[in-house]
Amino acid sequence: MDHHDDEDEKVPLIQQLLDSPFLLLFLGVVIPMVIYNLWGFIDILTIPAAK
Repeated sequence: MDHHDDEDEKVPLIQQLLDSPFLLLFLGVVIPMVIYNLWGFIDILTIPAAK
């Protein structure tokens, strides 16, 4: 019986990223924070000036 080891096979990058729980936690906190902050700044900048 031919036993083939997959140790020489590279793990895809996306699988390495998805296998890291702390990286996923970091991205899950940082990405919404950045989006909401950008959304807030854009909202503030588009408010018309008072007369």
